[in-house]
Amino acid sequence: MTLRTKYILFVVLIHAAIAGLAFQFRESNMWLFMATEVLLLGTAYVSVQLYRGFVRPLNLIAAGTEAIRDRDFTMKFLPVGQTEMDQLIDTYNTMIDELRHERVTQQEKSFLLERLIAASPAGILLLSFDGNIEGLNPAAEQCLRLAPVELVGKKPAELPGEWGRALGALQPGQPQLVQLSGLQTYRASSSHFLDRGFTRYFILLEELTQELIRQEKQAYEKLIRMMSHEINNSIGAVNSILQSFHYYAPQLSTDDQPDFTEALDVSINRNTHLANFIAGFANLVRLPAPTPRPTDVHELLKSTCRLLQVQSEKRNIKWHWDLASGPLFVNLDAQQMEQALLNICKNALEAIGHDGNLWVSTTAQPAGIVIENDGPGIPPEVAPRLFTPFFSTKRDGQGIGLTLIRDILLQHNFHFSLETKPTGRTQFRIEL
Repeated sequence: MTLRTKYILFVVLIHAAIAGLAFQFRESNMWLFMATEVLLLGTAYVSVQLYRGFVRPLNLIAAGTEAIRDRDFTMKFLPVGQTEMDQLIDTYNTMIDELRHERVTQQEKSFLLERLIAASPAGILLLSFDGNIEGLNPAAEQCLRLAPVELVGKKPAELPGEWGRALGALQPGQPQLVQLSGLQTYRASSSHFLDRGFTRYFILLEELTQELIRQEKQAYEKLIRMMSHEINNSIGAVNSILQSFHYYAPQLSTDDQPDFTEALDVSINRNTHLANFIAGFANLVRLPAPTPRPTDVHELLKSTCRLLQVQSEKRNIKWHWDLASGPLFVNLDAQQMEQALLNICKNALEAIGHDGNLWVSTTAQPAGIVIENDGPGIPPEVAPRLFTPFFSTKRDGQGIGLTLIRDILLQHNFHFSLETKPTGRTQFRIEL
C-alpha cells in the first residue's frame, strides 16, 4: 500500500467518524451539530491542502527518478514558492547540473581518447576480458597488414606468421622484438588498465625500423669512412710505387721480365679491386636524397630488362610480363629507382641460376610492382637477415645489394617486402 493510499484512507476514516458524531448531535444539540459540520469542512480543506503539499514532492521525486533512469540530465524544475518544496527542487537541480557536467566531461574525455588512439603512430590492440582482440587503431592495422574483420574476435596467438608467435608469448612488462622479412622491426609490449573494476589488457606495437636503420647507418658510416680513407691513401701510394717498378723491368734478364711484369700487374689489379670494393661501401653511405619527378615505371622495367637481356639468354631464363594498361607514372628518382630495380632483377637471376622464369607485373590502383622468380626460395633461417648490411649468402658477396635497395626504397617512402610465397615463387613487392 502506497503512502498516498494510506493518507487518503486515514482522512476518509477520520472524516467518517466526525460525520457520524455530527449526525448524533443533529437531534440533541443543533449548535454543536453546526460546529461539528464547520469542523468537518475545515478538516477537509486542510486535508486537501496537506495532500497537495506532500503529493507534489512525491510527483517531483517520481519525475526526477524517471529522468535519471532515462539518463536525461536536462530536465530541471522551477521553484513553486513553498519552502520545503523549493529546497527539494534546489537540491534536485544542483544534482542534475553535476550529473550533466560529469557526463559531458566523460564524453569529452572518451571522444578525446578515441581520437588520440586513432591518431597514435603506435599500434594498439584492445583485448576483451577473454583475451580476444576487441578493437584496434589504424596504426595497428597497418602494422599487421590485416583488415579489422580478420582480427577482431581472434586471440593474438592466432595471428599469422611471426606476429602470432611473438604476441602469443607476450607477457606484461616483458616487451618483445618482432622482425618481419629482415626489414620491419617492431617492439610489442603488453599492459593493462581498470575498466569498471575489471582488468583489461592491451598490446602496444611500436615500429623501430627507421630508428634502428638510422642508428645502424650512423655506425657503419663512420667505420666505412675511416676504412675508405686509410685504404685509399695506402693503395694510392702502393700503386704509384708498383707502377714505378715497371721502369726496372728492362734491366732484368729476358726470362725474368714476364714474371716480374705479371706480378706487378696482378698486385696493381688487386689493389684496384680493393679500392673499388671500398668505393662500393662508400657509395652506400653517400646515397643522396632522391629528386622525385613523374617517371614511367614501365619504361624503367623495360630498360632493366634490356640491360639484363644477354645475361638472361645465356642462362636460359625467360621473362614474363603482365603490366597495367598504358604508362604508369609515379613521382620518383629515376636514376636511383633504376639502380634498385636492376639489383632486384640481378638477384632474381642469380637465385634462379639456369633454366627458369622471371615474372614482372604492375598494378595501377594502387600503384605497385611485383617481381617473382622460380628459384630455390629463401631459407627460413636466412629470411630475418635479408636486409642486414654486409650479410650475404654468396661466397663473394659484399652484402650491400639489398641494403642499397632498402635505402633507396625507404628514402622514397615505398613499402616493400621480399618473401617466398606458398606457391614456391620468391616475390619482391614494391608499393609505390
